[in-house]
Amino acid sequence: MTTLVEEKEQKARVTRDVTSLRKALEFLEAEGDVLTTDAEVDPDLEITGLQKHLDGGPVLMFTHVKGKPHARAITNLFADINVVDKMFGFQSPTDRVRKIAHALTHPLKPAEVPQSQAPCQEEVITDDLDVNKYITAIRHTALETELTVGSGISCVVGEYFKGGSHIGYNRMNFRWGNVGTFQASPGSHMWQIITEHYRDEKPIPLTMCFGVPPACTLLAGGGFDYVILPKGCDEIGCAGAVQGSSIKIVKARTVDAWAIAESEYVLEGLLYPRDKRYETAEAEKAGVQGKYPFHPEWAGYMGKAYKAPTFHVSAITMRKRASKPIIFVLGVHTADDSNIDTTVREAAIFELCERLQPGIIQDVHIPYCLTDWGGVIIQVKKRNRIEEGWQRNFLAAILACNQGMRLAIAVSPDVDIRSMDDIMWCLTTRVNPHTDILNPLPGGIGQTFQPAERMTAGEKEWTASNTRFEGGMGIDATVPFGYEQDFQRPVYPVDRVDPLQFFTTAQVAKAKERMRGWVEVLARTGR
Repeated sequence: MTTLVEEKEQKARVTRDVTSLRKALEFLEAEGDVLTTDAEVDPDLEITGLQKHLDGGPVLMFTHVKGKPHARAITNLFADINVVDKMFGFQSPTDRVRKIAHALTHPLKPAEVPQSQAPCQEEVITDDLDVNKYITAIRHTALETELTVGSGISCVVGEYFKGGSHIGYNRMNFRWGNVGTFQASPGSHMWQIITEHYRDEKPIPLTMCFGVPPACTLLAGGGFDYVILPKGCDEIGCAGAVQGSSIKIVKARTVDAWAIAESEYVLEGLLYPRDKRYETAEAEKAGVQGKYPFHPEWAGYMGKAYKAPTFHVSAITMRKRASKPIIFVLGVHTADDSNIDTTVREAAIFELCERLQPGIIQDVHIPYCLTDWGGVIIQVKKRNRIEEGWQRNFLAAILACNQGMRLAIAVSPDVDIRSMDDIMWCLTTRVNPHTDILNPLPGGIGQTFQPAERMTAGEKEWTASNTRFEGGMGIDATVPFGYEQDFQRPVYPVDRVDPLQFFTTAQVAKAKERMRGWVEVLARTGR
């Protein structure tokens, strides 16, 4: 029997290594952050159902996936932000924002490895290309009619991305064996690539990578940060900077493209921008876009099926089947998805404000309820009277530079930006509805996936070309410089008394079990 001392020694021997998904999971398992089950799980509804039951909880590892004897599946890798901090060595939420912001401007060039040394090419399949046989597709809800692949990360390196590197999420549905739909959000990096090469005679070569190093997952989720990460930037290099070492890449076997060498699976192939097909058979039968359900979207509503370009797979490469390659299935509108989509976004917004005027921006947070790309809260510190007003410039810039953002809020340093109770109190007590609510870009470009914008299409199809953005809302909830005394918060003497001098540890713990929400925040600060 393993003793407690032996378990502690074993844990100590597992050093933090996130250069591959496998090594990251080994580290997190030693830390007690992985919940493993050997029971067979069905990708049709069961994985996402279990994920939602344990949303925000530990990493879930499924060792037996129905219909996929070669595969393992994980989810919730990013669901607990404390686990994210542990993986990358961040000391606090603010430290996370600032260090990632630094990584975005200090990329580490990817390291090219020969094909013989690439784990993702231990097996190369070119003759049996039924993608659904190898890649685990999932169905999120009973409302959608088909299983979809949303965990694939597109990888474009070189001339098609202006000499840089792109990695990002694109949902797919392989309804035709080796041919699947490939959805690119309007305005996204892949949309930019498709638009530039839409009329090319040749299709676009690229790879779709699955089970990548966690830092690549993080950067792949950072969509619409294009002032900070423009076309031609090195997103793989930024992932390396977050990881602390260069990401390894390898030349694809069948197309002129690159793949992330430490991937568990890779689909190589060609993207045909003009070969557009419906994402589901239901939508195809009706011949209507934007009406029939697809999987949920980040905004918290059901997604809709559209016509999309198609990706034609020329090879499937993977780690040895005997090792049971891992696929990180992505449940949309979960804490997992939210943290993937917001962590780099927070850092990019911090960097944007820092470029406009250094030293004023203190922190950035996108809570789950602000839905990934939908909103943000920034914390600013005005150091003198001349800096009054920069918070509004920041809000206008954020709304203009983050496509489809609907709500940006600025608060002062005394507000806990990670407490929505504190934020609501701040909005209630510090905002003048006549002067502090801004709408700087009505009619600008928005997001097709927001139902409120879809409604502007009227009777037309709910597509990007038919919708109109109502404009994002900026709210200045900061204390005006020079009036700090008028907004002084009470501070109770929590630092002068120790409850343990009056009650037992068990009594204090039992009493604190009753505390929920804002009282916990106020108890920590004395406010």
